[in-house]
Amino acid sequence: MGRFGIPELIIIVVITAISFSVIWPATRICRRVGFPWWLGLLIVVPLGNVVLLWFVAFADWPLERAARQ
Repeated sequence: MGRFGIPELIIIVVITAISFSVIWPATRICRRVGFPWWLGLLIVVPLGNVVLLWFVAFADWPLERAARQ
């Protein structure tokens, strides 16, 4: 017990790569529309990703609000 073999390391690398490829774009999208970057971390929470998608799609974006004024 306590030892990692090649299959376990491959799984860890794959999970890390998938997580990075999902979290990074979500945080960038949140920052670009004017929301805090940490809101993009909801993408990895079950059902939080659906809430994030709906929130970003239908919320009044801070950047749009500033552009209107």
